[in-house]
Amino acid sequence: MTIVGLFITFEGCDGSGKSSQADILHRRLAASGHESVLTREPGGTNLGEEITRILKWSKHDSISPLSELLLFNSSRAELVSQVIKPALYDGKTVICDRYVDSTIVYQGRGRGLSLATVRAANDMATQGLMPDLTILLDMPVEQGQERKRLHKADRIEQEALDFHQKVRDGYLALTKEEPSRWLVINADQPKELISDIIWTHVKKLINA
Repeated sequence: MTIVGLFITFEGCDGSGKSSQADILHRRLAASGHESVLTREPGGTNLGEEITRILKWSKHDSISPLSELLLFNSSRAELVSQVIKPALYDGKTVICDRYVDSTIVYQGRGRGLSLATVRAANDMATQGLMPDLTILLDMPVEQGQERKRLHKADRIEQEALDFHQKVRDGYLALTKEEPSRWLVINADQPKELISDIIWTHVKKLINA
């Protein structure tokens, strides 16, 4: 089967506003008559939600980095096979809140796992499926952490500032490796302005 849909992912440090922007894009696509599917990682399937509870809210603080990597990719494999690929085959636009790049920067850069190991696990889970466009909402980690103070922090969000700085640095490094796939946006701007920048870019891809 041939993939005919558009695959868009959102990335960013915690508190960057990516989930809100993913939802706004989903609604704008619907309003313009384009069928789209909004999903997220980890989660998006029954199995994925069970894994999410372990990853985010487990009382066992000793989950090893490798176990974390494999849990994320177990959730991802299910999401790709059950949700993402079927929608893309149907010609729908798929919007995913986090994808493989999150694992590279959180488990690779943040946890210190070999990037080769992380990429190999990602490739196995996705069967090589990569986004057409990845939108990075970038902002200083201190600002992101300040935004998240209003919410209950999960196990990974509670990591020290140094961990989150490694994550941000990892994202910026990825954008330089593959600049044609990334749209980097300063997240310290009004929500409406950010959504307009995203919409302008996505419309070009849809009409290409």
